Amino acid sequence: MAGKRTAVAACLGVLMACGVGEMPAGAQATGGGYSAGDLRRDLAAVRTAAGGDANVVARVEGRGGAVLRARYGTTGVGSTAPVPWDPEFRVASTSKTFTAVVVLQLAAQKRLSLDDTVERWLPGVVRGHGNDGSRITVRDLLRHTSGIFDYIADPGVQDKLRNHFDENRYDATPPSQLVAIAMRHAPLFTPPPNGSPRRWAYSNTNYLLAAMIAEKAGGADWRQLVEHRIIAPLGLRGTYIPGENPYLIGPHERVTVDGPGGVPLDLTEESYQHTADSGVVSTPSDLDTFFRALAGGRLLPAAQWALMRQTVPYDDLPVPPAGRQGGYGLGLRVVPLTCGGVYYTHEGDGFGVYGRPAVGADGRRAVTVSVTSTTALVNEDRLNKAVQTLTDHALCQGPAPTS
Repeated sequence: MAGKRTAVAACLGVLMACGVGEMPAGAQATGGGYSAGDLRRDLAAVRTAAGGDANVVARVEGRGGAVLRARYGTTGVGSTAPVPWDPEFRVASTSKTFTAVVVLQLAAQKRLSLDDTVERWLPGVVRGHGNDGSRITVRDLLRHTSGIFDYIADPGVQDKLRNHFDENRYDATPPSQLVAIAMRHAPLFTPPPNGSPRRWAYSNTNYLLAAMIAEKAGGADWRQLVEHRIIAPLGLRGTYIPGENPYLIGPHERVTVDGPGGVPLDLTEESYQHTADSGVVSTPSDLDTFFRALAGGRLLPAAQWALMRQTVPYDDLPVPPAGRQGGYGLGLRVVPLTCGGVYYTHEGDGFGVYGRPAVGADGRRAVTVSVTSTTALVNEDRLNKAVQTLTDHALCQGPAPTS
């Protein structure tokens, strides 16, 4: 689910043990570039930005197989075990990149077109209160230029998350019903005729609709499409889609926030994030592999990869260290680097879990940062600035190749 855009932080805000930075033996790159000490320093700054008591882990993968890792914290409140080196976590909105890749693969196979309207594939689904699926294309969904209301911002959904999380933690409302909730609201805007400049507004509803279209075009449900087209071909062993199952199966951290009276509320097990906008579970190493494969041309033909990187301006993240804002493509953010060029990313902000994967434009260097709350939800602006700095350092300098 999106972070500050529809405010998981706002939804849970009213609800409201530390290790040392480590580097595994043999993991430090030698000679020049971004070092183990650099990563530990930058990750410490990320932890401070997250409030100082969050659990954090980072992984940087460079040319020639060089890998740097660092971590601070434990597996959760009350534990003395260190953060796992490669923890599973719910990647939240990073799931949108997986969904977009599937849709673009189907477009490459001529099973759908990015210019198809929502009405063509889902007759009558986007209708009422000023909504008009005949004015919205598949491209608009992937690029967040549809103007469709974000279902998470619905007062009823907010009340569940804000005031009744614990009794609703196993909520598995089907995507079609979540879309219907969004249709009770007028759109933020209506897209102009195709080819005209588009306004941008982040909405999780877009990716529910995109997945529903992909299921019709691809002949399988969203989960199967991602598994067969991305997870299996790339050998992502720590990546899966649990669906309505609220449990994580591999090493992971407990997610907690201080509830009423200071009693910790454990957010780890939940089924809210079961749909195409938020439902993937992965690890730092798998996300590095996924984004490197995407940038390296292993997931999409050149034409579709070029389309994915065509952007419109966004306004929901801090300006990065390069001093100018990036753009939002098709399920992908394109962000400038201080050393020239760009990197590709998509943040994921869920219930006290914040994932930040990124890859350089040539696919040679990737970095993933994972942050898990222990006492309070983070200030996302501060967190994003610290992660942007780490990402810029890691991708511009990079670990030296291993000998």
